[in-house]
Amino acid sequence: MRPAALDWSVDNCTVARAMEILGEKWTLVVLREVFNGVRRFDDMRVRTGIPRQVLTNRLAGLVEQGVLRREPYREPGSRIRHEYRLTPKGFDLWPVLVAVLAWGDRYLADPEGSPLSVGHRDCGAEVHVELHCTAGHPVTDPRDLIPRPGPGAHPR
Repeated sequence: MRPAALDWSVDNCTVARAMEILGEKWTLVVLREVFNGVRRFDDMRVRTGIPRQVLTNRLAGLVEQGVLRREPYREPGSRIRHEYRLTPKGFDLWPVLVAVLAWGDRYLADPEGSPLSVGHRDCGAEVHVELHCTAGHPVTDPRDLIPRPGPGAHPR
């Protein structure tokens, strides 16, 4: 049986475009740190072990793409430096990181569990990602999803 997806082009696929920005390990690690409140270059470098030039490149790319913004600060007696803050575009990646964390916790955690969890500030309960269709129905089984051409699809 021939998949229907072969009938439309994916040349302008937004998944591929998103992965051009996010598809490298250190990028998601940087985002994890910023979401966790670690916003300064030296703190990120020490905490993660990311090589200096790699971190510089990842931060510059995320700023260029509008995911992070640079905010100046100055410690007494020091030069002006910058910390990195999420933009609205960056905050919209939060469900992605929560989903990646859940997947990692399920399949890759050490026997004692994950070193990170995400809780709801108001009640403290664990947070997880759920899928719903626009009609509000929960989608719990991937087999209940139907890939179909979107408004920007082009026939092959």
